Amino acid sequence: MSVKPPVWTWEIPTYFFVGGVAGVAAVIAGVGAIADADAALVRDARWVAAAGAAISPALLISDLGRPERFLNMLRVFKHRSPMSVGVWSLVAFSSAVFASLALSWWRDPAASPGIVTAAAIGLDLIGIAFGLVLATYTGVLLGVTSVPVWARHAQILPVHFGASSLGAGVAVLELLGHRTSPLHAIAIAAAVVETFIGIRLELRRELTSTALGKGPASVLTRLGDAGSGPVALVLRFVAPNWAGVAAIAGSICTRYGWLAAGRQSAGGQV
Repeated sequence: MSVKPPVWTWEIPTYFFVGGVAGVAAVIAGVGAIADADAALVRDARWVAAAGAAISPALLISDLGRPERFLNMLRVFKHRSPMSVGVWSLVAFSSAVFASLALSWWRDPAASPGIVTAAAIGLDLIGIAFGLVLATYTGVLLGVTSVPVWARHAQILPVHFGASSLGAGVAVLELLGHRTSPLHAIAIAAAVVETFIGIRLELRRELTSTALGKGPASVLTRLGDAGSGPVALVLRFVAPNWAGVAAIAGSICTRYGWLAAGRQSAGGQV
């Protein structure tokens, strides 16, 4: 049985990627600031998070067609709607990230009064909380739809999107010059998770998901699984400079691949 195919255009999978990277960057910035990590890393992570927070609403508004449609989604908070939760989370995330970035400019870390330091920590905690939501909720959003291939993978999609966002977010910071052991270890963990997810999806492609087994969606999702998973993992040990490129490319392919799979699945090819 076919269902109405998703009408999303390129802006939505791009938002899924950008929002995920921004969320991961905010988590790294918040944890790094609280743990007194390298100041340059924290600063650049804040900027990556802020850039994603600025681009994400523009992508959503572009897909919706008119700014007032985005604003209308903020009139009522619907806790049972992943879309409503996502939009409100994006607003809360953006507010915390921009405020944290502004505060980091203004305050003197060596001589900040207690209230300013407490405000900075509070903003970082908000950024961490909503950053985690932003990196994973898009997988939840797909899973609660009636699109067969998305619904069948409702449990794995949030983890899949979260892990690929983690690998891509770390990769962006590494490409900015922050090649540290902790980031390297996080990227390895993300690639390991993505490798296991890719194996699980591969075993289920022909059994339950024809949309993932053939056609353009199959190519894109396989490229995504490989890039974020085994390719990035191997490159971490043999060519670290290219591992981040593979993780970013894999994360992008994953988003576009799952959108293509949804369209194919909605047309009757489960």
